[in-house]
Amino acid sequence: MENINQTISEVKKADGGSKGSFEIEIAGADIIKDQDRKGTPQSLFWPWFAANISVLGISYGAWVLDFGISFVQATLIGVIGIILSFFFCGVVALAGKRGSAPTMVLSRAAFGVNGNKVASILSWLLTVGWETILTATAVLAMATVFNTLGWQDSDSTIKIVAMIVVCVLIIGGGVIGFNLIMKMQTFITVATGILTVIYIALTWNTLDFSAALAIPNGDHQMVIGALVFILTGFGLGWVNMAADYSRYLPRKSKDSAVVFWTTFSASCAPIILLLFGLLLAGSNPDLHSAISADPVGALTTILPTWFLIPFALVALLGLIGGALLDIYSSGLALVSMGVPVPRYVAAGIDGVIMTLGTIYIAFGGDDFFVVFQGFLITLGVPIAVWAGIMLADTIMRKAAYSEKDLFDPSGRYGNINPVAISLMVVGTVIGWGFVTNSYASWLQWQGYFLNMFGLSETAWSWANLGVLFALLIGFLGTLIFARSSIKQQESQPPRLID
Repeated sequence: MENINQTISEVKKADGGSKGSFEIEIAGADIIKDQDRKGTPQSLFWPWFAANISVLGISYGAWVLDFGISFVQATLIGVIGIILSFFFCGVVALAGKRGSAPTMVLSRAAFGVNGNKVASILSWLLTVGWETILTATAVLAMATVFNTLGWQDSDSTIKIVAMIVVCVLIIGGGVIGFNLIMKMQTFITVATGILTVIYIALTWNTLDFSAALAIPNGDHQMVIGALVFILTGFGLGWVNMAADYSRYLPRKSKDSAVVFWTTFSASCAPIILLLFGLLLAGSNPDLHSAISADPVGALTTILPTWFLIPFALVALLGLIGGALLDIYSSGLALVSMGVPVPRYVAAGIDGVIMTLGTIYIAFGGDDFFVVFQGFLITLGVPIAVWAGIMLADTIMRKAAYSEKDLFDPSGRYGNINPVAISLMVVGTVIGWGFVTNSYASWLQWQGYFLNMFGLSETAWSWANLGVLFALLIGFLGTLIFARSSIKQQESQPPRLID
C-alpha cells in the first residue's frame, strides 16, 4: 500500500501539462487535472492529419495492387479499411477524453493494474519499432533525393546530416511533449498538405485511367488479404496510442465529436494518397514495380528536377509527423509499464534506441527491413487482440473511470483480469496460426493452423486471417464475458484524484 499511496501522491502533485510550447511536459502516467484540460475535438485534426500524410501513403497503392486485385476492388477496400481502422482509434480516443490518462493507463480497467503490463510492453515495442522505421526511412529518403540530384554520398555525409536533423526534431518534440508536438504538427499539416497537392498536380499527366481500370479483378481471398493489410498498415497501427492525444480535452467535449475528428483527421490524407498511388501504379507497370522496391526513390522519377528539394521536404516532414506521435506514446507506454522515470526521460530513452536502430538501418543493415516486417506482423496479432478488448471495453463503459483505482491493484479494476489475459492468449495463439510470415526464417513457424487445415498452399494463406480472428476474439470475448464485471465496477461512484 505504501507504493500505491506514493503513486497517488505523485499524481496529485503533477501539474498536468506545460504552459508554453517549449516547456517540458511533466505529466506522464497521470490523470490530467481539470484546470489543465483544454482544446476542442477539432484540435485533434492537427496531430492526426500530420501523422498520416506521409508519402508512403502513395506507395501503399502499389503494395495493395501487389495482392492481385483490380483498381476498383483496391479503391473500395482501401476506403473501407482506412475509415474503419481509424474509427477504431476514434472509439479508443473516447477513453482518453473520459479518463484523461494515457491509453496504456486506461487499459488497466480492462486488464487489471498489473495485468496490463503485458499490453504496455507490446505497445512499447510496436511504437519504438515504428518510430525507428519512420526515422530511418526519412534519412534514406533524403539520401535518395540528393543522389538523384547528382550529389554523391560516398562518405555518407548526407545520411549523417539528415539523421542528425531528423533525430533532433523527433527526440526534441518527444521529450518536450504535448504542446510542442501540437505546434509542430500544425506546421507539418500545412506544409505537407500544400506540397502534396503540388506533387499530385505535377504528376497528374502521368496517369492513365484506362490502364488502371483495365486491371482484372482478383479472388475474394486476395481482397480479404488486402483489406487486412490496409487495416494493419493504417489505423490498427495507431489504436494503441489513440487516447494519448484526447486526454487533455475537457470532459464536457461531445463523444461523437471526439470520434468524428479522430477518424476524419486521420483518414482524409491516407485516402487521397492511396487513391493517387493506385492510379500511379495502375497506370505504369514499371513504376508499380519500382515503387514496390523503393517506395520513396521511385516517386522522384516522375518529377521535374526543380521539385526534388520540395519533395524531399514533404517526404521528411510527413515521416517526422508520424514518428513524433510514436515517440511520445512510446514514452508514455514505458512509464505505464512501471519504469521509474519521468515521461520526458522515457521519451529520451526511446530516442536513443530509435537513433541506434536508425544508424543500423541507414548504414548497413540491408536485411533489417525484411526481418522487421516479420517482427511487426508477429506483434500485430496480439495488438489486434488488445484492440478488440479495448474497443469493446470502451463501448460498454458508461460511467467515468475510477481514477484512483487505475493505480491501485487492490481497487475495483483488480490486479490481473483473468478474462482479458485469457483472451489475449487464445487470440494470439489462434491469430499466429492463421498468418503467413515468411519474412524471416525464425518466424516461419507461424501459420500452423493453415498447415493443419490444408490451406498453406492456397490463396487463403496470404489473406492473413489471423489478424481478423485476433481482433474478433478480443472484441466478442469481451462483449460476452466482461459485461457483468464492468457493470459491477460502475455500480459505485468513481474514486477521483483531487
